[in-house]
Amino acid sequence: MSGSIRQAVVAGVAFAVASVAQAQPEEPINADRPGIADGSKVVGHGRWQIEVGVQKEFRRVEGVSDHRVMAPLLLRAGIGQNWEFRLETNSYVSLHSRDGLREEGGAPVALGAKYQITDLTDRAAPSLGVIARLVPPSGSGSFRSRRTSGDLRLAADWDFAQNWSLNPNIGVGRVEDEEGRTFFARTFAATVSYNPTASLNLFVDAGLQSPETRGGRAAVIVDAGIAWLLTRDVQLDFSAGKGVRGSTSPRGFVSAGISTRF
Repeated sequence: MSGSIRQAVVAGVAFAVASVAQAQPEEPINADRPGIADGSKVVGHGRWQIEVGVQKEFRRVEGVSDHRVMAPLLLRAGIGQNWEFRLETNSYVSLHSRDGLREEGGAPVALGAKYQITDLTDRAAPSLGVIARLVPPSGSGSFRSRRTSGDLRLAADWDFAQNWSLNPNIGVGRVEDEEGRTFFARTFAATVSYNPTASLNLFVDAGLQSPETRGGRAAVIVDAGIAWLLTRDVQLDFSAGKGVRGSTSPRGFVSAGISTRF
């Protein structure tokens, strides 16, 4: 085979491979909402993702019932194939109690990053990632954080059966209580999901923090919900849950949101 023919064959094979790669559709949006556990996968180089919702919580503090409305927000920016930077906050919080108390203020802001440990093309094993957050003193009113806190978590995604997946998180964090004191706590969360169709996701999950206060016991919260893909880049969700142990978890909550990838 002459050199010119060999070069033409190599160029043709390279072009065919590139065409096949370009023809492969991009994976659908992988949002960290709804649910308690965050996923291990990043948004991808040069991609932005906005995950926003409205959440209403029902609590009982020192014998007084109240409800709180907030707008959870997560901004994700992809840097390279394995990194993303994150900004997370409950935005603005409005509290109304049965004894007439009304409070409003800005929620603390968390800055963080996620690193996907496993290769994005490796589908034979569970996907693994590390998520770190730092919460500096921020917010306003009675919702302001006064000391620096944060956490570090290992996250995984495992498609253990057809249409079924498991998403566990395990970590440790420095937590600030309502009196402005900080302490170290262990955290765990796990989400079990079922996809009856390519665009529909049903899930149940649970989260644990131990201790919930300095010297206290563990707090446990559970919830369930649904997520629906409108397009490959847009997801709607709805969820509801409650605290089943501890005094710091809400007695109940409902949440709805939308996630969009750019």
